[in-house]
Amino acid sequence: MAITAAMVSELREKTGAGMMDCKKALVAANGDMELAIENLRKSGAAKAEKKSGRATNQGKVLTAIKDGKASIVEVLCETDFAAKTDKFTNLVKTVAENTLAVDGEGDVTEAVNVAEKNNLTDHIGVIGENMQIRRATKWNASEASVFASYHHMDGRVSVLVEVEGETDPVILNDLCLHIAAFNPKYIAPSDIPADVIAKEKEIAKAADPKLANKPAEMLDKILNGKINKFYTEVCLMNQPWVKDDKTCLAKLKPNLKVKRFARWEVGEEL
Repeated sequence: MAITAAMVSELREKTGAGMMDCKKALVAANGDMELAIENLRKSGAAKAEKKSGRATNQGKVLTAIKDGKASIVEVLCETDFAAKTDKFTNLVKTVAENTLAVDGEGDVTEAVNVAEKNNLTDHIGVIGENMQIRRATKWNASEASVFASYHHMDGRVSVLVEVEGETDPVILNDLCLHIAAFNPKYIAPSDIPADVIAKEKEIAKAADPKLANKPAEMLDKILNGKINKFYTEVCLMNQPWVKDDKTCLAKLKPNLKVKRFARWEVGEEL
């Protein structure tokens, strides 16, 4: 059967594969479009298997928010060049959107990998690099909560946050900017485990030999002061605010409650 340019274009539109790959698949299938699609998918699976051992150090983190659900996903590839392509960006967007439909709450990485296996394989065949869905999280909102997100450096760093109480689009955007810039570890001092605070006091005491001879009451006050400074470094509510370092979120928006947040960076240590 004669293979026309229109047939090749149709197959390319359906699969995203290159023109030559589409033409070869149609020739091998004698013009059968469905068989050609199947063969291209099989070819993509073979390519994916060959590339599976190659390092994936680049990629994107993107989010999706819809109908009281939110997701954040990290998808990795081999090169920064591939990570910046529309095909890869659209893949990550699709994975984030599809994650909203996955059952569960919190870490849903395993379920997303199962659900996206064929989609990922197809894109490996088209883009020509090894890829992996490194992590995926899904949140379900309570009736009173609101989600917001922000993507920095074209998805190199992304933030997802859930809040309740006094809020508006401006403060939500600034909140996401703040989290991206300052990378807090906790929401408030009450969220810090007791052993972490004890360790910080131990470090502070060891770092200043003069404290060894201080009376217990004075030492306690000094260490508490150092811990309060520690709060301004690691707690979202206590850090100097991104738009005004003379204040903090706890003072700026006392009626805003941050329920949870995620700040993910491509390739960061987990």
